[in-house]
Amino acid sequence: METGSPQDTGARGDGTTEPVWRGLPPGLLRMRRLLLVVWLGLLALVLGVLLGLFAGPAWAAFALLPLALAAWGWVLLGRNWRSWRYAERADDLLISRGVLWREETVVPYGRMQLVEVTSGPVERHFGLASVQLHTAAAATDATIPGLDPAEAERLRDRLTELGEARSAGL
Repeated sequence: METGSPQDTGARGDGTTEPVWRGLPPGLLRMRRLLLVVWLGLLALVLGVLLGLFAGPAWAAFALLPLALAAWGWVLLGRNWRSWRYAERADDLLISRGVLWREETVVPYGRMQLVEVTSGPVERHFGLASVQLHTAAAATDATIPGLDPAEAERLRDRLTELGEARSAGL
């Protein structure tokens, strides 16, 4: 995860600049992995008990399938978490995500109509918040999940300020 002020950019040799990308905090990964382990662990336990009681102890071994799925999901969640990043540029916000299919969303500040910070009960327990961006075109709405609440509020305030300044010229 690269750091620096939102306006910092890295200069390339050809005179253009690269945006400074920010990754998501590790709290989001911890939350998602805990939910994965809890739900699939409960499923394995219930499945093992039910199969053991009604089908016999040999069938209870099928309860290991949710545990194998949890191990696979653990790795996939890590890869997905590392793929998320965002960058603030002079005229727009970039959001990049995806492991197999990379998706990069460019949200111009002047097109933003609403920027909101949301945090459900599980997110609040882990000290996380999400920033939801709404634009004139529904296809360009974007979300940045799992931010620290202070960073989410800073980003909301900055994007709102930049959006008002850019849309004033329309």
